Amino acid sequence: MSKEVVPHDHQVSNHVHPSVSVAILGLVLWLILSVWIFASDIYTDFLLVVVSGFGLVATIIPLALWHMWRKDQRPDAQRQPLREWTAGEFDTWQGPVKGANAAIEMLLPIAAVAFGMTAFAIVEYITARGGI
Repeated sequence: MSKEVVPHDHQVSNHVHPSVSVAILGLVLWLILSVWIFASDIYTDFLLVVVSGFGLVATIIPLALWHMWRKDQRPDAQRQPLREWTAGEFDTWQGPVKGANAAIEMLLPIAAVAFGMTAFAIVEYITARGGI
C-alpha cells in the first residue's frame, strides 16, 4: 500500500493546535453556563453540579496533559502559527486531512451543543418571564 505524497510546502502535523484546544475549552464553559441558565431551579442544582464537574474534568485533564507535554519540549522549538497549521495537513488514522477541516470537525460538535443549549436557555428565559 503506497502512502500519499504531500507537497513540501504543506506540513503534516499530528497534534492539535493550542488555539483549537482553547476554543474547545471556551465552548465547554459556554455550554456549562447555558445549562445553568436553562435549568436553574431548586430540583436540578445537584445534577447541574455533577454535569458541570464532568464537563470541567473532561477538559481539565487533557489541558493538564498538554501543559506537561509543552513544558517537556525543547526551549528552542518554534511554535507554529494557527494560519500555518490550518493551511497544512493534520494526520488522522484514516489519512491526512486539511488542518482547517480538522479544526472545524473538532469544534463543530461542541459548538452545536453549546449554541443549541443557549437557544433553549433564551427560549426558556423568555417564556418563564411571560414574554419580552
